[in-house]
Amino acid sequence: MDKIDLKLLSLLQENARYPLKHLAEEVFLSSPAVSTRIDRLEKQGIIKGYTAVVDPLKLGYHVTAFINLEMHPSQKPSFYPFIEACPNVLECNCVTGQYSMLIKVAFRSTVELDTFIGQLQKYGNTQTQIVFSTSVEHRGVSVLAEDASEE
Repeated sequence: MDKIDLKLLSLLQENARYPLKHLAEEVFLSSPAVSTRIDRLEKQGIIKGYTAVVDPLKLGYHVTAFINLEMHPSQKPSFYPFIEACPNVLECNCVTGQYSMLIKVAFRSTVELDTFIGQLQKYGNTQTQIVFSTSVEHRGVSVLAEDASEE
């Protein structure tokens, strides 16, 4: 990957709907050359997909929470299919420390969250933090910082 690829990744993380012409102007290449680079980045699995960022509050999801789950490793084969099938789970990470899973969820109410936690507790002890506010929204990784370290 060169500096042009890194710049394209940065631009696409900023707005995946930028027209090809705009991307080409930003990196000083032709549109076909940019298209070829993007196709290559997709084939290499560096670009995994494109998505719309929606406002959960405007869709009625007023409760965002992080749930720590302490679970024995032998439960992972049954846990993973369960957690993948839960539409309110935004993210699930296997982590180090006392808890083995960190799960980010969004629900319309605390009653729905409580019901989900009850289902989750068949896998182990939980600890839940409800989000009051978010100072930094989900964002892409800084690919340009990686580029700066190489200079």
